[in-house]
Amino acid sequence: MYKKIFTSLVITLSVWLASSLSANDSYVMDYDKETTCLVRNFKVYENPQWVSKIELTNGKKLFFSSPKSMIEFYLVPGRWFDIGVKSEEDFKDILVTNFATLKPIDARGAFFVYGSNTTSPAGDDLVPFATYEEAKKFASTHNGKRVMSFNQISDALIRLLNGSL
Repeated sequence: MYKKIFTSLVITLSVWLASSLSANDSYVMDYDKETTCLVRNFKVYENPQWVSKIELTNGKKLFFSSPKSMIEFYLVPGRWFDIGVKSEEDFKDILVTNFATLKPIDARGAFFVYGSNTTSPAGDDLVPFATYEEAKKFASTHNGKRVMSFNQISDALIRLLNGSL
């Protein structure tokens, strides 16, 4: 009996800790009606549930109309050479909007649903969530094919989503 109580307590604390760590209230999506997606040139305010952002160490803020667009830039920043990203150290914050809560979260700790029936302004996309459990639940109700972490997303997957393989 004590083992079940202890196990339940450990699980509850783990879930609480994971949600506390992934929900950083200091993250802000500070765009306005003129802010456009760096990759697709869409106004990001029109679809706030999809907005993503990269803040560089030099203070420059880059906004994207979707996680796919942000990751497209992140993986191959040289395509936008005028931004001046030279290495991984140039990235300060990489944020996505948690699809479940509409709050900004750290993309590097997020979970993304691939292959769902939910599309962004940029088309087929990766739907971001703060926890694996949120992502798995969404995937099961929206025909998601796979839940993956930020580090599992490749340039080939982004090209597939863009229809350019």
